[in-house]
Parts: sequence; C-alpha cells; structure tokens
Amino acid sequence: MTTRRPPARGNALLAAVFAAVVLAGLGGSLISVVHSVNVAQHESQDQLQRFYLAEAAARFAEIDLAGGGSGDLGSAVAPIAYGNGAYWTQAVPQADNTIRVLCYGLYRGTVRGLEAVFLAGNDVFDNAVFAGNSSDDPNYTMKFGGNGGQADQVHGDVFSGGDIAFAGDAEIDGMPRASGKVDGKAGESGIEQPLPDLAAMHYDTISDVMVAAEFKAHETYQSNGAGGKAYQVPEDNPAHIFRRNPSDRSSVTSATDKDDYFLEDPYEPLKADSKQDGSDPYVITLSGTPGNPGSDGNRKIYYIDGNLWVHNNSSFSFRLEAADALAVTIVVRGNIYISDNIFYGDVDKDALALIAMRDPDVKDSGNIYFGDPAFGTLEQMNAYMYAENDFLDNNLDASGSADVVLNGIMSAGNHVSINRDFGLAHSRLTVNFDERVSAGDVSLPGLPSSASTDLTFLAWRPASANP
Repeated sequence: MTTRRPPARGNALLAAVFAAVVLAGLGGSLISVVHSVNVAQHESQDQLQRFYLAEAAARFAEIDLAGGGSGDLGSAVAPIAYGNGAYWTQAVPQADNTIRVLCYGLYRGTVRGLEAVFLAGNDVFDNAVFAGNSSDDPNYTMKFGGNGGQADQVHGDVFSGGDIAFAGDAEIDGMPRASGKVDGKAGESGIEQPLPDLAAMHYDTISDVMVAAEFKAHETYQSNGAGGKAYQVPEDNPAHIFRRNPSDRSSVTSATDKDDYFLEDPYEPLKADSKQDGSDPYVITLSGTPGNPGSDGNRKIYYIDGNLWVHNNSSFSFRLEAADALAVTIVVRGNIYISDNIFYGDVDKDALALIAMRDPDVKDSGNIYFGDPAFGTLEQMNAYMYAENDFLDNNLDASGSADVVLNGIMSAGNHVSINRDFGLAHSRLTVNFDERVSAGDVSLPGLPSSASTDLTFLAWRPASANP
C-alpha cells in the first residue's frame, strides 16, 4: 500500500498563516512600544515645561522680594497665567535671614514644585545697633568695651559701615557685620548695606500730625505743672502731647538752632518716678482715648520741624498711653535729645519709633543725643531709633548713667559715637534688640526700609508638587 504525502502547497499555506499571526503580534507590540515611547516623551516634555514655569515663578518672586514685596504671587486656587501654563509662589521667611520660596508650575493639569532659597539683606530695623558711615570716614570704628559688671552687652546683630572693635569683657550674642574689619569677636567683614532714603518718604506731606503747623494755628502761652511757661495746644488736638520752648529749660535749649518741642502732656499730672523703674511715670495720653477729647492720636506719624526733647526737670520717666496697643512714629527735622527714661505700658504690644532727619540749613541736625546734659541720669529707653546723621552721647560719662539699657534699636545713617568712659570706669550699655518690627509682629506707621535691593540667590531644590 502506498502512503500519500500532503500537498506542499498546504504546508506553505500553514507557514504563511503562522507567519502572519507572528507578524501581527509583533506589529501590535511594536505599536504599543512606539505609543509608550511617545507618551513618555510627551510626559517628559510636559514635566520640563512645568519645571520652566516653576523656575520662572522663582525669578518673578525674587523680583517681587527685591522690590519690597512679600514674594507671594498667585495661589493654588488662583494661579497666574504664563505662556501655556500658570504658576504661583509662597515665600516663607526663616530665622537665619533666608527666605524659602515654594514655586509651582502648572501645565496640562499637573503641578511641579521647586524651592528657591534667597538670602535677604539686613534692614536697618533688623539690627540692634547700626551705623551706616554715610560720610565714608575710613577711620570710623564702632566700639564696645568695659570689664566685669560694666561690660557692654548687645543682644542682636550689629552693622558698621566702618570697623567694629570689641574690647575687655564686652559681649554680643548676635552677628557683628562690618564693611571693614571686626576685631575682638568672630564676625563678617566686607559687608555692605544700604541706608533708608528718608527724603523719599516725604514726611513733610504724608504725616498725620504736622506739629509745628498745629502750634502755629492753636497755641497759647501758659504756665503748667510740667515746668515753667510754654506754648501748648488744646487737649483735643493730637499735638497736645508736646510743649514748645518751656521757660524753665532755656539753659539746655539756648544753643539749639530751631524751636524745641518737649514730649510731655500739660493735661496730665506730673509724676517723678523717683525709682526710675517706670512704676510711677509721667504719663502722656494720646488724644481720643477713653475719657479724653479729640480724634484718635494713635497709629499716627507726628512730624516736627524743630527739635524734640524727652527731658523734664522734675521727672525721670515718661510713658505714652493709647486706647489700645501704642503704635506711634515721631519724625523730627532737627535733633532728638533723650535724657529721661521712656517706658512702654505693654512691652509686648506697644511700639514707638523716633526718627531724626537732617535739615540742610542746619549743620547740627539729624542726630540723636542720649544722656542727661546736667546730671547724666538716664537708665532705660524703649524705642526704635534712627538718626539720619549720628547717634551721640550727652554726658553719659557722668556717674549718674553707669548703666543704660535700650530695648529696641540704636541706628544711625552715619556714626554711632558714644563716649562712656570716665576716669577708670565705664558706663555700661546694654542693647536688647526688639525683633517685633523685623518679624512683622508690630507695625509702625511710616517706617523707612533699606533692604529693597539686597537679595542673594543661594540654591534651589525639588519640592513637593502638593502645596
């Protein structure tokens, strides 16, 4: 019997079918691979686009911060459109003077985040003691000294536009920075810091209370328990917290070039505060507080074209009072003389700023002098103080001011020059930096800023895409 072989063409057909099946499978796999590659490429491009948006957001935040803004641009709910996507930022100031800016780029419904880190330039109000050396004196040195219990103590940062020198047992628990050198302590040298532009503030037009104008329109010349005869205005006038040219203090004002305004309230009883601790001060009540006539004198800028004195022959201490947290700025186009203590009623809420501006027509102007010209008795000042020219002592080398405490800031556009040595003794200066303005915990009207142009980019790193 003969075996029949299947036709060859049947085998060929079977092979062709098998090949077609294999090729179809390969084709499908290839299409799937190509599709996956395309998707991955598009996603990579989209992620890159989101990165570019976040990077652009960091740049926009830097510009905003350098211009004095908060660095917060847009939000997750309301992002800012840019190109084919959008962005928003959130700035978070840090205790080490850096600013972390969280930057988000939104593209095709998905977010990518990065974190940019900037070093913010110190503002005048970020320092316990500041001297800008605006005269460019190559020999200027900010000095701290004393030994034992009379050694100077600074709690906060210090800046000098010249040199800084620590001697004896003087201590600082902040960072000393100088455009020149720092001697006696570890610090930072070669640092530059801009000054506030007081002229650009236009205090002569923006201030709420133009003191000299109020006196010119409403003053009377009267005797008062505060001492002597002086010009004063009615109690319902916000400017009533000053008396002009009192007759019993002509011995200290006779050499000044302008009118002299004394911070004292003729409508409150004179108190001596004999213990000099603020327990029984001469109270200065702002207008509009409960039981007192006039509009609210708090949260105002007071502008004086003349000199300001905190000095009374019969009182050691003063305290301003308002209906709620005190927030007052007094700007003087002349000099400020502080020879008596200034206390707050509430050290956590009250704040006072004293600013001395230069008068181009008066050589001795734009200075803050502290110390009693007759007895040297001054123990404590609570205020944020800035002198466009110099911060100077006035008889602080007398034995009555063996220990002076400033809670706030001591700052000058030019020099902080304080002679506190008498014989073999040293008048101790303690400066306790009041960080509330720098931290944004209190807001004083009309404060100038100096850090608008000093911002340094440090680094960036990826951040969570979930705000």
